[in-house]
Amino acid sequence: MKIKLWFLCIFLAVAAPLVSLSFFDEGSPAQLAAAIESAMTDEQALAQLIMVGWSGEEIPPALMDWIRLRNVGSVKVFGWNTGDTMRVARSIGQMQRASLASPFNIPLLIATDQEGGWIRHIRGMTSETPGNMAIGATRYPRDAYLSGYYIGKELSLVGVNMNFAPTVDLFTNRNSVVIGPRSFGSDPVQAGVLGSAFARGQLAAGIIPTAKHFPGHGDTALDSHGILPRIDVNFETLWGRELIPYRMLVWEGIPAIMSGHLAFPMTQGGNTPASLSSWFLLDVLRERIGFNGVIITDELNMIGATSYLRNFPRTAKQAIEAGNDIIMLSSAPSINDQVWTFLYNSMRTEENFRAIVRNSTRRILELKLTYLRGENSVPYIPDLTRVAAELPSADASSFFLDLAARSVTVVKPSQAELNNVETPIPLTREKAGRVLLVGRYSGFFNYGRIAFPNASSFSFSAATDPQNLIAAARNADTIIFCLSDLFDLRMLRNLQHLGRQVYVLSILSPVHIESVPWVTAAIAVYSYAPESFAAGFSAMIGRIPALGILPYEL
Repeated sequence: MKIKLWFLCIFLAVAAPLVSLSFFDEGSPAQLAAAIESAMTDEQALAQLIMVGWSGEEIPPALMDWIRLRNVGSVKVFGWNTGDTMRVARSIGQMQRASLASPFNIPLLIATDQEGGWIRHIRGMTSETPGNMAIGATRYPRDAYLSGYYIGKELSLVGVNMNFAPTVDLFTNRNSVVIGPRSFGSDPVQAGVLGSAFARGQLAAGIIPTAKHFPGHGDTALDSHGILPRIDVNFETLWGRELIPYRMLVWEGIPAIMSGHLAFPMTQGGNTPASLSSWFLLDVLRERIGFNGVIITDELNMIGATSYLRNFPRTAKQAIEAGNDIIMLSSAPSINDQVWTFLYNSMRTEENFRAIVRNSTRRILELKLTYLRGENSVPYIPDLTRVAAELPSADASSFFLDLAARSVTVVKPSQAELNNVETPIPLTREKAGRVLLVGRYSGFFNYGRIAFPNASSFSFSAATDPQNLIAAARNADTIIFCLSDLFDLRMLRNLQHLGRQVYVLSILSPVHIESVPWVTAAIAVYSYAPESFAAGFSAMIGRIPALGILPYEL
């Protein structure tokens, strides 16, 4: 075998444009990846490390230039690309055809963020789901596995072969505006178990899962899109809390991990973003935890990364030197952009950097050879007939409705309070009297009117005068309020002194319920998917039991 691989390397150096991945039918993915990498030019090797996105729904010429002329290795599909699911599938097919026509015929990694719940970048015809916090409320690994599987099967139809999920950030900081219901909960072991099950479901569907955001985005109220969060915990705390899910996932064989733009000043990483820190990525993740897969940066254009060096080409280089194998750019710059020029010149003049790049190239090729070939792999060119016929998946819709029902959680009254108050749930129509539905989501009103056909409605926005809400509420006996964020909470507080029954249906993170102890009853459903509204109202009126357990401590 060694002789055959040596011969292949010589053959490829002379005839690279004539061969493709399909030529390699023998040898392990690692052996074949090394053979292909050794035959690549420096430009071809560097291109495998770059993941580009695009703005709008149509693929711009600049992105196709990166694929045809640079043979870029990966493309990211963002939420702003996906209003039309069929167009996304056609675009993916167009990009893969161009990539497969390049030297070595290497397919693209096509990635997206389809975590479930709040984060759903491939929209349109795909299923809406209850999300990770709902899975945390059921605590069933089977729910995590099947969520990953059904989300993965839908991505596979569209041509996406890599998903930036599971999110295993802990629900540590209650004021987080970027994680919240994306988390499985505050328990690190539970997050590790559920994240591992979700990843296995993705793999069963042919999708490459990617755990994020290493080493943990959950203990900050700040968003790394707009600032570099600094999290003041020591390494011992990280090791025994945020890093536990990653330690478990690495043990389970997770193939990819995303690095986060987060600084931990009380560790050896100092004020350097973890995504740019060799201590975090090489010393901790690779050496101490033992991860051998592919490391991908979060979007490198985010302020959490660019504010550190204030020089984007140098930021990209440091990301690679720190241990990232793939750097993610949210849009495709011009083909001779400063980033490309700086990285390529660095390869030509710095032998150490060249070796780092080529080592990452081998790791990326091994990932592709392992997961993009075989019966279970995602088709390179989506079958548009199947996309139209099979999205959304009927089996997925049925499962996600069941998950939403299993996850419904009574937050108020608590078990302790039930000893001192009359049980307010179920809320019968007789007990409710005149009902006023108050909220901002159409799904809330649609399912609220099914539960209470004679209910009145009050929809509010930033321009709404609270006095108008108070006037409407005075005509009701019971107010059912949809609570999702701090804006909703401020509006809800206007109802405190009216002397009415106030029931809350909480979506997304239910932490805001703690701020309104005067509320009669509160139910949490964790997402604004139609299934979640249906499940929440069904539990409120007593048609189903609310068996969910709050996935964090009050």
